[in-house]
Amino acid sequence: MKNRLSTLRRRSWGTRPARLRLLRTAILLLTAACAGLMTTAGLAASDTWDAVTGRHAPRTVSAAGLNLALNDMDAQAVNSLLANGDAGKGRMTVPYDKAVQLYDEAREAVSRDLRTLGVAAEGDIEAERTVERLTADFARYQEFIGRALESDTRTGGKPDAVENYRTANDMLTQRLLPEARTLVDGTNHQFEDAYAAERSDLGTQTTLLLALGLTLLAVLVLLQWYLASRFRRILNPGLLAATACALLAVVLGSQALTTTSEQLRVARRDAFDSTVALSRARAIAYDANADESRHLLDRDHRTTHETAFLTKSQSLYGITGADLPSYEPRLAETWKAYQEEHEDKRFTGEFRRELDNITFPGERAAAERTVEAYAVYQRDDRTIRSLVAAGREGEAVSFCTSWEPGETNAHFGAWMKALDEVTAINGRAFDTAADDGRDTLTGRLPWAVACLLAAAVLAALGLRPRLAEFR
Repeated sequence: MKNRLSTLRRRSWGTRPARLRLLRTAILLLTAACAGLMTTAGLAASDTWDAVTGRHAPRTVSAAGLNLALNDMDAQAVNSLLANGDAGKGRMTVPYDKAVQLYDEAREAVSRDLRTLGVAAEGDIEAERTVERLTADFARYQEFIGRALESDTRTGGKPDAVENYRTANDMLTQRLLPEARTLVDGTNHQFEDAYAAERSDLGTQTTLLLALGLTLLAVLVLLQWYLASRFRRILNPGLLAATACALLAVVLGSQALTTTSEQLRVARRDAFDSTVALSRARAIAYDANADESRHLLDRDHRTTHETAFLTKSQSLYGITGADLPSYEPRLAETWKAYQEEHEDKRFTGEFRRELDNITFPGERAAAERTVEAYAVYQRDDRTIRSLVAAGREGEAVSFCTSWEPGETNAHFGAWMKALDEVTAINGRAFDTAADDGRDTLTGRLPWAVACLLAAAVLAALGLRPRLAEFR
């Protein structure tokens, strides 16, 4: 047994050619391991980018768009009832026609989003069930809205129209919107899970690549030293070239993985987190705008609609302890404090979330314009409620539904335009990060793998003359 072990030791390490062959084998195995790791990491990261850009982000955006379209559709239904007068008598023509047009557009958007989400949900049982429930509930919601609009065509039919609208709105608030928000949250959580898993994997893979790469470089240096000390040759050109290639491969590979991880962070944290917050803000804005109209239409439930409007305002721009009369003045006060010191934390909500996540050029200015447009809209709401309190409801309805410059719908449109601008900045940043992440993988990893293959070949060629001396 001892003789066998001695023979095995002599064959594997005990002689110079055995040592050279063992070191050559170690170099080949390490280069293969590094190349395999880079290839596996690159393919996994590429799959993640495909999932993020092709499934997770679009599904979340579509679900948020559905939430928005439902609120918009309901708001326009209320506006058409407000502007129609009594069976068309006293109708405010421009506001009515505009409300009908926007209602039809929002209904088409809901149908389109449901179809998109239905296709995207295939294979996800929970999402499929949610989309099915949404589709069925949307059909019933349209039925009651249709009844409300039909009742409003009859003289004296306004009370029936309001009652049918209440039923439709109850279905919207109790079923459709919660289901749509569930879909938004579910798709967003899937994105978050994929993001967290891939970032963790990339961190582990980068660490492992550095460990393997440093080991490879150490073996190459050891081999160079061994040749210099045992063969009285100071430099081996093949091994020097192999060492340079291995070093370049490790640098390129680690940079590719760390850059991809960083671009994934930018896409998710810097860009998409803001996109989600702004999408929620837009949906809430349309719902709050509808509450303003509901307050005028449904006199028996005014307190309920006032409370709902305040709740939504607080979710956009939260001010502790503010009620409806004090909200707008305190908004102006806290916003002035923020402009003087951006770290001032006197307000919360979706706008605060966006302002705390400013990353890209032009984003802060666009976000601030959004809040300033929102403040103008809030002043309009205060005007509407003052008119109602003064018994001037006709003027309040006219001001609420008018599209004339300087009136509330024009100001609401300016607010939404500003919101679209800051959302677009984050959307472009998301696309850029995804493109850069993919380009990094396709631009650096193939070169890194090629350098590893070159290192293996050069090391073998560099050792070949030395091994030939023992034949």
